[in-house]
Amino acid sequence: MYDPAQLRSIHLSRFGDEPAIFAAPGRVNIIGEHTDYAEGFVMPAAIDFATLAAISPRADGKVVLYSENYAEQREFEASSLPAERSGHWTDYPLGVLAVLAGEGHTIPSFSLSLWGDVPLGSGLSSSAAIEVATALAVTALIDVGYPRPVLARLCQRSENEFVGSSCGIMDQFISANAAENNALLLDCRDLTFRLAPIPASVALVIANTMVQHAITGGEYTSRRAQVEEAAAVIARHRPEVRFLRDATLDDLERYGSEMSPLALKRARHVITENTRTVAAAEALIHHDLKELGRLMAEAHVSYSQDFEASCEEADAMVELAQDLPGLIGARLTGGGFGGCTVNLVEQQHAREFAAALGQRYAARTGIIPQIHICHASGGANRVQESIQAVT
Repeated sequence: MYDPAQLRSIHLSRFGDEPAIFAAPGRVNIIGEHTDYAEGFVMPAAIDFATLAAISPRADGKVVLYSENYAEQREFEASSLPAERSGHWTDYPLGVLAVLAGEGHTIPSFSLSLWGDVPLGSGLSSSAAIEVATALAVTALIDVGYPRPVLARLCQRSENEFVGSSCGIMDQFISANAAENNALLLDCRDLTFRLAPIPASVALVIANTMVQHAITGGEYTSRRAQVEEAAAVIARHRPEVRFLRDATLDDLERYGSEMSPLALKRARHVITENTRTVAAAEALIHHDLKELGRLMAEAHVSYSQDFEASCEEADAMVELAQDLPGLIGARLTGGGFGGCTVNLVEQQHAREFAAALGQRYAARTGIIPQIHICHASGGANRVQESIQAVT
């Protein structure tokens, strides 16, 4: 649960000024991993977890950032903000400010309070939620309006160029553009999308393995490099192929011997995952939940074996869900190497499913997981004063 009224009270007490409050959700990716930076397809949904940003103007030339989660405040001169990351949580809002400044906007003096309940390092995109909430708050303060796809791209740039993470566009896009009760099939090439309704009879059960990942780490970066290596090999023979979005399994048959074995495996995952993701959206649109579940299962095997971005705990979480009542499909979600699994479950069985999966996982691994029953939420927005709490 996140509580705008509580953040308003915190901000008012700390800074003495009435804030405007914005919320940006985290996300769960139902299918389509490591396809976004290959200009492919992804199918995420926003979830109930979010980051809140409370902002108010100042008159002393300072930008003051406060995190309720870290119980820490940092001050900067608005006219000379840091030009590079420091490895601190402030990198995420400062990165947004750096990109906005690069777009020609003068960064004013303000106080910004952040608070969120998106679990850090869980694969539910806490960083994108911070970026989008910050961007909405600051652009509102300076009275600048960006179309939501453009805002998402600016936030992606802040993470790529300032924070130093080579993430694709998916996380920021779904946080900014989500529609309640829908997944979103996003074409990462041109940012067009289709909504795929999630039936009211289906719950999103998110199971946190409690194994944290960091997408600024070496594993994520090496996987992306291997994907790009494979695309470059194919492009030598087919110059029109700039990204694996345009490649086929036939290309791997023809030119795979010119790639490193790891690049070949990564490419096979990305190419087949693109096909699965489009098929999964069609299955959801046509209410073919059996086919959706089959595609999710296939996607997890590919993610674990070809992309090698799973881990023992995540594989166990997926395995242990398979024979539980109500399961439609289960797979590891997010950047990989830990984090959460997403389980589509018949709503009537969701609580029983969550309890049983938690017990099984704890017995298998000795780790007590966090398991949440969620629904697909709407995208980032300004929080109305009348809203007291959102669950």
